[in-house]
Amino acid sequence: MSNTPYRTALVTGASSGIGAAIVRRLSESGIEVHALARDAKRLEALASETGCIPHAVSVSDQAGLEALIAGLEVDVLVNNAGQSRTGNITNTTPDDIDALVDVNLRAVLQLTRLVVPGMIERNRGHIVNISSIAGHYAFAGGNTVYHTTKAAVHSLSQQLRCDLFGRQIRVTEVSPARVETEVFGRLIGDMAEAKKRFFDEYDSLLPEDIANSVAFAVEAPQRMNVSFMEVLPTMQVVGGLNFAKKTSAPG
Repeated sequence: MSNTPYRTALVTGASSGIGAAIVRRLSESGIEVHALARDAKRLEALASETGCIPHAVSVSDQAGLEALIAGLEVDVLVNNAGQSRTGNITNTTPDDIDALVDVNLRAVLQLTRLVVPGMIERNRGHIVNISSIAGHYAFAGGNTVYHTTKAAVHSLSQQLRCDLFGRQIRVTEVSPARVETEVFGRLIGDMAEAKKRFFDEYDSLLPEDIANSVAFAVEAPQRMNVSFMEVLPTMQVVGGLNFAKKTSAPG
């Protein structure tokens, strides 16, 4: 049990992976956790395990989000739900762009807009945005739209600190590198192949590592705002340098 003044939390993307791990970790701290995701069956299992309160609502369902927040005091908002799609800007599709913007960015903005007034009224709250190192670094062959949405979440996290200046409301961005979750399997459409390609020969982060990072920020003394955490596997680095050879000038 921690000394946190927070009583309730809302975690999006809560049915598996990082989101489910955050639900477990915050529940252990004595916080009443509201778990939001589309998969009702997984949410019910998580509720049986942790005592969390499940909400089978899509983050793209604006009316559903508004109805939920209208009856709920949210002390801690964890914007965790996210999607990724293959392809860069040269071969993405309109549907992929809309889906990534809707889930990775629009939902974060809308939920934050909905919960902040209550936090201001109570002068108590904590917004935790799960972004990605993709929002800070360019990867050759990376998913351009995904990178762009995560960069926007990074910018939002910084701006929120300015918007909420002078109040007892904290903002934390947690930016993970490779975490062993189902997202890679969904991305390539084959969970077994994703495990083989991305995890079997690597020592990746686990969802619990990110959940513990979130808990560190949430449980920190109120005088302390952990504004940004970049969490990488010990054996992974970011950055790099590529230099293409000269080609003939176009005729």
